[in-house]
Amino acid sequence: MYFDELKIGMATEPAPAIIEKEKMIDFARDYDNIPLHTDEEYARNTHFGKLIAPGVMSFMSVWAKYLEVDFFGEELLAGKSTKIEWIKPVFAEDVLSSRAEITNLVKRNEKNGLVEITIKAYNQHGELVLTNITEAIVKCRPKEQ
Repeated sequence: MYFDELKIGMATEPAPAIIEKEKMIDFARDYDNIPLHTDEEYARNTHFGKLIAPGVMSFMSVWAKYLEVDFFGEELLAGKSTKIEWIKPVFAEDVLSSRAEITNLVKRNEKNGLVEITIKAYNQHGELVLTNITEAIVKCRPKEQ
């Protein structure tokens, strides 16, 4: 979708993301190898009581589902920035539902604009577990010649 077709408040609710235990541990071993993510006995003795998912993995699981219903398609030129806030821990087998909403639009020039998307993700208990604000550069509709 071209920048000119987007409106603040447009929203989508991607399919839920399931945090599978084996994928969670594999991700942690590769990218966030700390005992809280990989060692069940260690995690059991923390205030969490069990393993928690790496925050980036939780976000990327939600992001992958968002990309299945992406607002922009081929009109996306590039990502510009992202800010993730982790609010509650995510555990193995949690089911994360999310809502992605366009929260700001800034036309940069005749060729593209900056789109801000805010994503809020909730676990199966309805608790907010993370928020994300991503900025993307999106093509404007070409002017007819």
